[in-house]
Amino acid sequence: MIDHVGFAVSDFERSKAFYLQALAPLGYSIFRERALDGGGGRAGFWADGKPDFWIGSGTALKGMLHVAFTAKDRATVDAFHRAALTAGGKDNGAPGVRAHYHPSYYGAFVLDPDGHNVEAVCHTG
Repeated sequence: MIDHVGFAVSDFERSKAFYLQALAPLGYSIFRERALDGGGGRAGFWADGKPDFWIGSGTALKGMLHVAFTAKDRATVDAFHRAALTAGGKDNGAPGVRAHYHPSYYGAFVLDPDGHNVEAVCHTG
Protein backbone atom coordinates (compact mmCIF):
# COMPACT_ATOMS: atom_id res chain seq x y z
CA MET A 1 0.00 0.00 0.00
CA ILE A 2 1.35 3.42 -0.92
CA ASP A 3 1.28 5.95 1.90
CA HIS A 4 1.93 9.12 -0.10
CA VAL A 5 3.43 10.45 -3.32
CA GLY A 6 5.12 13.73 -4.15
CA PHE A 7 6.87 15.27 -7.11
CA ALA A 8 8.31 18.54 -8.37
CA VAL A 9 6.32 20.76 -10.73
CA SER A 10 7.54 23.40 -13.18
CA ASP A 11 5.28 26.19 -11.88
CA PHE A 12 4.24 25.71 -8.26
CA GLU A 13 1.46 28.33 -8.12
CA ARG A 14 -0.10 27.17 -11.41
CA SER A 15 0.00 23.51 -10.35
CA LYS A 16 -1.29 24.28 -6.86
CA ALA A 17 -4.27 26.13 -8.35
CA PHE A 18 -4.92 23.26 -10.77
CA TYR A 19 -4.85 20.56 -8.10
CA LEU A 20 -6.94 22.59 -5.64
CA GLN A 21 -9.74 22.83 -8.19
CA ALA A 22 -9.34 19.42 -9.84
CA LEU A 23 -9.20 17.44 -6.58
CA ALA A 24 -11.94 19.35 -4.72
CA PRO A 25 -14.71 16.98 -5.95
CA LEU A 26 -12.70 14.12 -4.43
CA GLY A 27 -12.67 15.82 -1.03
CA TYR A 28 -9.08 17.11 -1.19
CA SER A 29 -7.82 20.38 0.24
CA ILE A 30 -4.42 21.70 1.26
CA PHE A 31 -3.13 20.14 4.45
CA ARG A 32 0.09 22.12 4.69
CA GLU A 33 1.90 24.64 2.54
CA ARG A 34 5.21 26.37 2.96
CA ALA A 35 7.40 28.72 0.99
CA LEU A 36 10.84 27.53 0.02
CA ASP A 37 14.00 29.58 0.27
CA GLY A 38 14.70 31.05 -3.15
CA GLY A 39 11.03 31.06 -4.19
CA GLY A 40 8.37 28.53 -4.92
CA GLY A 41 6.89 26.25 -2.35
CA ARG A 42 5.64 22.88 -1.29
CA ALA A 43 2.05 21.83 -0.63
CA GLY A 44 0.49 18.68 0.75
CA PHE A 45 -3.10 17.78 -0.10
CA TRP A 46 -5.33 15.55 1.98
CA ALA A 47 -8.71 13.92 2.06
CA ASP A 48 -10.30 12.02 4.92
CA GLY A 49 -7.66 13.30 7.37
CA LYS A 50 -4.63 11.84 5.58
CA PRO A 51 -2.05 13.89 3.65
CA ASP A 52 -1.11 11.65 0.73
CA PHE A 53 -0.40 13.89 -2.26
CA TRP A 54 2.42 16.47 -2.38
CA ILE A 55 3.76 18.86 -5.01
CA GLY A 56 6.69 21.23 -4.80
CA SER A 57 8.99 23.55 -6.67
CA GLY A 58 12.07 22.06 -8.18
CA THR A 59 13.22 20.44 -11.36
CA ALA A 60 10.06 19.12 -12.94
CA LEU A 61 9.97 15.46 -13.90
CA LYS A 62 10.74 14.55 -17.48
CA GLY A 63 8.29 12.22 -19.11
CA MET A 64 4.77 11.43 -17.97
CA LEU A 65 3.78 10.49 -14.44
CA HIS A 66 0.46 8.74 -13.85
CA VAL A 67 -1.41 9.15 -10.58
CA ALA A 68 -4.92 7.86 -9.87
CA PHE A 69 -7.26 9.00 -7.10
CA THR A 70 -10.11 6.89 -5.76
CA ALA A 71 -13.59 8.35 -6.20
CA LYS A 72 -16.51 7.28 -4.04
CA ASP A 73 -18.87 6.95 -7.01
CA ARG A 74 -19.19 7.57 -10.73
CA ALA A 75 -20.72 11.02 -10.27
CA THR A 76 -17.57 12.05 -8.40
CA VAL A 77 -15.42 10.84 -11.31
CA ASP A 78 -17.55 13.01 -13.62
CA ALA A 79 -17.21 16.01 -11.27
CA PHE A 80 -13.43 15.54 -11.10
CA HIS A 81 -13.19 15.54 -14.89
CA ARG A 82 -15.27 18.72 -15.23
CA ALA A 83 -13.31 20.49 -12.46
CA ALA A 84 -9.94 19.48 -13.90
CA LEU A 85 -10.86 20.75 -17.37
CA THR A 86 -12.16 24.00 -15.90
CA ALA A 87 -8.87 24.33 -14.00
CA GLY A 88 -6.94 24.17 -17.27
CA GLY A 89 -6.30 20.45 -17.58
CA LYS A 90 -6.43 18.75 -20.96
CA ASP A 91 -8.78 15.85 -21.59
CA ASN A 92 -6.95 12.53 -21.77
CA GLY A 93 -9.98 10.24 -21.53
CA ALA A 94 -13.57 11.23 -20.82
CA PRO A 95 -15.43 9.55 -17.95
CA GLY A 96 -16.51 6.05 -18.80
CA VAL A 97 -16.26 2.33 -18.16
CA ARG A 98 -12.85 0.83 -18.94
CA ALA A 99 -13.92 -2.82 -19.17
CA HIS A 100 -10.45 -3.88 -20.32
CA TYR A 101 -9.33 -3.23 -16.70
CA HIS A 102 -12.41 -4.86 -15.16
CA PRO A 103 -16.19 -4.63 -15.75
CA SER A 104 -16.84 -1.98 -13.05
CA TYR A 105 -13.78 0.22 -13.68
CA TYR A 106 -15.10 3.75 -14.26
CA GLY A 107 -12.44 6.39 -14.76
CA ALA A 108 -11.57 9.75 -16.27
CA PHE A 109 -8.17 11.09 -17.25
CA VAL A 110 -6.73 14.61 -17.62
CA LEU A 111 -3.28 16.01 -18.22
CA ASP A 112 -2.08 18.46 -15.56
CA PRO A 113 -0.11 21.65 -16.39
CA ASP A 114 3.12 19.62 -16.74
CA GLY A 115 1.51 16.94 -18.91
CA HIS A 116 1.15 14.30 -16.19
CA ASN A 117 -1.79 11.91 -16.48
CA VAL A 118 -4.17 12.39 -13.53
CA GLU A 119 -7.07 10.00 -13.07
CA ALA A 120 -10.10 9.61 -10.88
CA VAL A 121 -11.47 6.08 -10.69
CA CYS A 122 -14.42 4.29 -9.10
CA HIS A 123 -14.29 0.50 -8.92
CA THR A 124 -17.99 -0.11 -8.23
CA GLY A 125 -21.01 -0.02 -10.54
